[in-house]
Amino acid sequence: MSEDKDFEGFQTRAIYTSKLLNRTSAISPPIWQTTTFSADTAEDFAEIAVANKPSEFYTRYGNPNHEMVEATLASLEGGQAALVTGSGMGAIFAAIAGQLKAGDHVVAQQNHYAGATSLLRDILPRWGIDVTYVDQTSNSEFADAIRPETRLIYVETPVNPLMQITDLEFIVDLAKPRGILTICDNTFSTPVNQLPLSYGIDAVVHSATKYIGGHHDVTAGAFVGSKDLVEKVWKFALVAGATLSPFDGWLLLRGLRTLGLRVDRHNRNGLALASFLETHPKVSRVHYPGLASHPQHELARSQMNGFTGMLSVELRGGYAAADRLISSLKLATRAASLGGFETLIVHPASMWSLQLSQQVRDATGITDGLVRISVGLEDEPDLIRDFQQALDKV
Repeated sequence: MSEDKDFEGFQTRAIYTSKLLNRTSAISPPIWQTTTFSADTAEDFAEIAVANKPSEFYTRYGNPNHEMVEATLASLEGGQAALVTGSGMGAIFAAIAGQLKAGDHVVAQQNHYAGATSLLRDILPRWGIDVTYVDQTSNSEFADAIRPETRLIYVETPVNPLMQITDLEFIVDLAKPRGILTICDNTFSTPVNQLPLSYGIDAVVHSATKYIGGHHDVTAGAFVGSKDLVEKVWKFALVAGATLSPFDGWLLLRGLRTLGLRVDRHNRNGLALASFLETHPKVSRVHYPGLASHPQHELARSQMNGFTGMLSVELRGGYAAADRLISSLKLATRAASLGGFETLIVHPASMWSLQLSQQVRDATGITDGLVRISVGLEDEPDLIRDFQQALDKV
């Protein structure tokens, strides 16, 4: 579908790419809720058993529901192929560990999603893989960290939870001449707001649990890149057992069909709430790249089409103020995860206390007064009123 010039629009591709793979006349495709598929002959079975990513052999290898989601994601991200997994960490683990061996070196950011940080800090060193951490806002730190044995630069932009931005064009210019693989976590932006592959990034990963699913009811991950790279990661994920269920694949496809519409609303609500909170006297700082006050606002404007519904806020009263705000909200719910229809709010220092030590939290700016907000699809005036009344009680 991505090659058909009659259908170039994002939302059109989100709806119709999977239609080319629907084996039935049903408008909404069925759920292939099966572990295995039959073959007509021994020759057919032998052929499919050794195929790359067969959609009808054994669901750990692939499934028609997976195939439709993967084709749609590849089209929306501008990649050749995609792989879906049982969780976002399943995709991140396969993407990173599936490329590396003992003696390799990775350049990563000081700030990453906590699960990715645990993989980089705790697991990779046990396998003889060294990792250097840099300030993602400093291109010179990226450049200085490169070694002869560097095999991967792993970035996340905007980053969770402080919404800092990585210069994708610089990363590509740094990595390509040296043959270094680049992977970008595009969860916060989604392909609606940012297309890392268009800058030359080799692959993107998603926690598809978030905006791609969009309804707080599916746990999934995704990896998008070239056919060769996706096949390599698929072979690793196959052994790691990062399998997505057929039903969850069906749910992801449902979410993808409205992704452009939903993210547009998330963007508008996020900017409106960030703008309101920035002027409130009980708020010391708002981290949101759509604000002119964000130190990387111009970079964000240059590589993003929208600024997401994610933001974080520093409250002047520390932990007590953060807890009071969260407890006083009526529309926003205290819960982990993000990117769904309902506004969620969390206290990152508490949520990640088991994964990130106090030293790491201090070094990465995750303070006791920080709250992260995933702005949902509610009406903007209602959101503003809810945060206003809650802040009145802080």
